[in-house]
Amino acid sequence: MNEFKMYHPFVNFIYFLCVIGFSMFFMHPVCLAVSLVCGFAYSAILKGAKAVKINLIYMLPMLIISALINPAFNHEGMTILGYLPSGNPLTLESVLYGLGAAVMILSVICWFSCYNAVMTSDKFVYLFGKIIPSLSLVLSMTLRFVPKFISQFKVVANAQKCIGRDISNGSIIKRARNGISIMSIMVTWSLENSIETSDSMKSRGYGLSGRTAFSIFTFDKRDRNTLICIVLLGIYVLAGSMAGGIYFRYFPSMGSAKISIFGISIFTAYFALCALPIIIEVWEDRKWRIIKSKI
Repeated sequence: MNEFKMYHPFVNFIYFLCVIGFSMFFMHPVCLAVSLVCGFAYSAILKGAKAVKINLIYMLPMLIISALINPAFNHEGMTILGYLPSGNPLTLESVLYGLGAAVMILSVICWFSCYNAVMTSDKFVYLFGKIIPSLSLVLSMTLRFVPKFISQFKVVANAQKCIGRDISNGSIIKRARNGISIMSIMVTWSLENSIETSDSMKSRGYGLSGRTAFSIFTFDKRDRNTLICIVLLGIYVLAGSMAGGIYFRYFPSMGSAKISIFGISIFTAYFALCALPIIIEVWEDRKWRIIKSKI
């Protein structure tokens, strides 16, 4: 189930631009919670149980470590909880700010993982190929090269393991030699692959004037309606933030904008924006079940 990925690349890019941008700058606890929960949920929808496992195993320790590091170096705040062995005060504001910063980092990581799953290299080239052709090509080739390199590395490592040249057995010197041998093979493979790519691009007329490009993407009514929804929600959230509707401070003492209908409407709009792909996935799945039931 990955319906949002089937939308036009421009819709996908504008959505992630808004969500990742807001997640990086909104430090209100409600906004942090909304961004993290929606990002975590959407990554689970895109990648299944594997994403949940990775998020819990790697992100929870990161959350705890980040939350503990800030109070050790940041001693601002008026509510003193105690004193560290160095004599510096441990304040409630620094603890909560460290926790908020950790949640912000984790939510951005979740959204970037979703971005990588939805915005493939061909979509990036389609969007920016005419604006920044060289840079878009380099970025797309780099994003494509990393998983390809990892896959080829596993193939080479397994082949070397079959002939007794594994990096997990033997003395340290033998392991180092086997590791260097594998890396030498990978460097050779990378150079050969780059030459083949260059020849392939040249044979297809890359860089020639008047060269056309094939695209399978079409901007239809569904994309238009979704884009309008994203833009309206994004503008409303941004305008509300600039008006102070979701203001929150940590230092010197914690304070926030008063709870009001305006502030609640901003949080609601932000939640709708972050949960939009999830809503689309659930809605399309429901439509598909209804269609199947009528067959």
